[in-house]
Amino acid sequence: MDAQTTQTVKRRRVFYIPGYDPFPPRRYRELYRSEGTKQAAISGYLLSLSAQPAGGQSYGWRVETEIAGQSTEAQMTVLVWADLVQASMQRGVLAAYVLLVRTLWIFISTGALWAMIRLRPGPMLAGAWPSGMLIGQLLVAVLAGWGLGQGVLYLLGDGWLIWALAWLAGGALVAVILQTFRRWDSKLYVYYLLYDFAFTAAHYGEFDPQLAVRLTAFADQVRAALADGDDEVLVIGHSSGASLAVSVVAEVLASGLPENAPPLALLTLGEAIPVQSFLPKAQRLRRDLRSLAQADSLTWVDMTAKGDGVCFNLCDPVAVTGVAPADQRWPLVLSAAFSEALRPETWRSLRRKFFRLHFQYLAAFDAPRDYDYFQITAGPQTLAARYAGRKHSPSRIARVQSPHRSLE
Repeated sequence: MDAQTTQTVKRRRVFYIPGYDPFPPRRYRELYRSEGTKQAAISGYLLSLSAQPAGGQSYGWRVETEIAGQSTEAQMTVLVWADLVQASMQRGVLAAYVLLVRTLWIFISTGALWAMIRLRPGPMLAGAWPSGMLIGQLLVAVLAGWGLGQGVLYLLGDGWLIWALAWLAGGALVAVILQTFRRWDSKLYVYYLLYDFAFTAAHYGEFDPQLAVRLTAFADQVRAALADGDDEVLVIGHSSGASLAVSVVAEVLASGLPENAPPLALLTLGEAIPVQSFLPKAQRLRRDLRSLAQADSLTWVDMTAKGDGVCFNLCDPVAVTGVAPADQRWPLVLSAAFSEALRPETWRSLRRKFFRLHFQYLAAFDAPRDYDYFQITAGPQTLAARYAGRKHSPSRIARVQSPHRSLE
């Protein structure tokens, strides 16, 4: 570990695992380009990007920086599972309502919902959004359809043919309204959030079988990078991708690190790990959390922010899940302090843009403190060196809340 805290990085491999995101990974490169350029100008260093061929379940680019007179090169790789996300979203409106009922039942019947509400009510508002909105949309559609049916009866009189016409007209209007709401989802995020929670809950906390295979492929890429002669290998998991990153790194460590491997680091951003780890069949994730918590060949920093209403802010994912070993070392739980690292006017413009704030970890800050995504991914310090000697944020939550803690 001493070597990890003193080494200067000239070459770094970075593996980024997105959350539940159906969009192509190219947008992460463009986000990195635009926000990295802003941050470099604000903080007074040089940063440039170049394209890099990628294939299979990865997409990447190269970054070069010059910070405080030191040059660093980073190879950024997005580990892609957007195709699995896209496949899970191919449902009609009626199927979405069936999925809503099933997902609510899973979270309520297992006790996971109440445990997460006790832990942090804020993120559960994101879970309540699709439920409330879908029920509200259905009520609007049904009332409009009923009104149209009553209008048909009022204008055309009685009789079974008229009643059939009224039902047909009302039902058609219900379908049109619900489909219209579905088309507006790029602004409302109702179906998107439903599918996100449903994907996590589908197997009661177990990883989807296709995703589990993908995680092994991701681990193989990380393992290969550890033998390439870089100065640091950094795995980043954002949002629901934090759970995936934990299991990928655990799989890498379980197979043993190559001889003379560089420092291995894990950075989890805006994590929502309890959404999965609190479910009864999440034994693999709980085992992985426990194994990483005591790993001596790893640096793990967990970064969240109070302003991010979708994450479990300052909740130690190992401790709250109830799997912390007596000799727990990781993660180091810190706050990105959005409100302090952004100008007041910037903060005011963003504070109600909940989904934009959930991506602020990957963006530029007006007055960055010790969190700078671009220096972490492409700067001259290892993650261990950057946060050497740091203690948890004072408001870290470590009380056990998970109703399910079994490892087997």
